[in-house]
Amino acid sequence: MIKTIYIKNMVCPRCIKVVKEELENLGYGVSKIKLGEATIESSKIAVLKLIKEVLEKNGFELLDNDQHKLIEKIKIFIIEYIHYQSSESIQEKLSDYLSTKMGYSYQYLSKLFSSLENQTIENYIINQRIEKVKELLVYNQLNLSEISYRLGYSSVQHLSSQFKKVTGFTPTKFKKLKNKKRMSIDKV
Repeated sequence: MIKTIYIKNMVCPRCIKVVKEELENLGYGVSKIKLGEATIESSKIAVLKLIKEVLEKNGFELLDNDQHKLIEKIKIFIIEYIHYQSSESIQEKLSDYLSTKMGYSYQYLSKLFSSLENQTIENYIINQRIEKVKELLVYNQLNLSEISYRLGYSSVQHLSSQFKKVTGFTPTKFKKLKNKKRMSIDKV
């Protein structure tokens, strides 16, 4: 029997590894796994309650509602776009990227996201970008101009303005902080 399960909060390669290991420990073969979903194979019927419990112990959540699955896919594509793509591919407009990946108009995705997440898709995108900026500032390998280009900002001033609006600090002030407050991607 082959079954695809949808999982909330899978936001990084380490999450994929953890979910794969946990499913295999339960006796399921994992034929395909990527952010947000896993295809499991087993001769036994998938015991979703047990899978759910194991995933929840690791900070994940099993999704069964179609709208929540769509929301999770939107989040995953935003995270992939912002956190895992090279600077060359980030020049495509995020709204076009999402529409192409999801097969729905951006307007529909935006309306659905807002109705279920208590924030707009634009705010979610901004918060993800700011977390990526924080990460790049902490690593101190790129200057602000390079970060701005890499994340698709129109200018360093736009990045700085948005950063200050969200965090209360300028990027320069943030770099000087001893306790740099960063959030994990799944908490944004």
